[in-house]
Amino acid sequence: MRGFVVQVANTHSAIPDHIIEPETSKIVIVFTNPSTCIAIHQQRLLKNFNMLVSRLFGSAILLATSTTALPLHPSHPPNPPAPTPPPLILWHGLGDTYDAEGLASIAKLASRINPNTYVYNIRLSNESSLDRRATFFGNLTTQLETVCEDLRTHPILSTAPAVNALGFSQGGQFLRGYIEKCNNPPVKNLVTFGSQHNGIARFQKCKTGDLLCASVAALLKANTWGVAQSTLVPAQYYRDPEDLDTYLEKSNWLANINNERDVKNETYARNLASLDKFAMYLFKDDETVVPRQSGWFAEVNGTTGNVTLLRDREIYKQDWLGLRKLDEKGGLVFREVEGKHMELDQQNLEDVFKEFFAAEELAEQASWFDRTQSWAQNVLFDDL
Repeated sequence: MRGFVVQVANTHSAIPDHIIEPETSKIVIVFTNPSTCIAIHQQRLLKNFNMLVSRLFGSAILLATSTTALPLHPSHPPNPPAPTPPPLILWHGLGDTYDAEGLASIAKLASRINPNTYVYNIRLSNESSLDRRATFFGNLTTQLETVCEDLRTHPILSTAPAVNALGFSQGGQFLRGYIEKCNNPPVKNLVTFGSQHNGIARFQKCKTGDLLCASVAALLKANTWGVAQSTLVPAQYYRDPEDLDTYLEKSNWLANINNERDVKNETYARNLASLDKFAMYLFKDDETVVPRQSGWFAEVNGTTGNVTLLRDREIYKQDWLGLRKLDEKGGLVFREVEGKHMELDQQNLEDVFKEFFAAEELAEQASWFDRTQSWAQNVLFDDL
């Protein structure tokens, strides 16, 4: 009795024009998915082979055939590679540093939940004190350019087909700015906690004894729309709904990155809409971010307290940022968690890592590989 032995191979390299091994009478089929090919040793009726192709893949290109019958022998295809999650980039918040103990713990948790995750903490200086200072002082436009160049030339991140991104507080809107302006390497999923996507209407209170924060707060109150717009970081995402004309005229960063001015940047909307998921988390008891609903792109009337949610705003209806397009494909996620500003619960982080940062596509590919191998061999040998 004649039959087929099927060998399924997974490869990410280009398939050559001529794939044939005459010595073993090997037939190679190239399918519409270029990362997968099937090598078949012809030992059964051709109709079974055609049935396999049509039932399993629907379309294929036969590159070579052979009529030499070989003794039936088992095939042992290589195991599929272990799924590897995309790298994860983190951007910390105001007053924090890239090498803080808390961020190191989060990086370890990410690797524990999704093994082999490469985690990179964004920084504006390798010196901890200077990195912290840069969260208060600097021009956000040039800071973002520095980060874009750092990620673009990073020896590991620059080779990744995609990365995931997690932003804490102001780091969340900064990561969104990176996606809109640069996105190289491209971001697959973006998650933000307690961020200020629609800006702040009041500067945050400083912790007792934090002289750096206190000095910045004093400068902010005295010169919000002057030199602060190019030197003090929080001023550059300040937005007063009661004085939008001044904001649109003088905002150095947020009015631009939110595409609120008359001339729109289509790249911003295109890049943000390219995300698979954009998940925005609010803290229920957040008193640091005013208004806290800014983390959902909501607008809050400072006088009445009325909240206008994202889907009811022009920024969504006219799709200035691609958020409506992203929402229509199921990519926009709104979540709320217990606690005050940046009181992160480990379970919430674990859930985020599992839902948004796992190697889902590669895991599905490996599962498909195993199912295909088993199904194909059952079809080919069922009558032997």
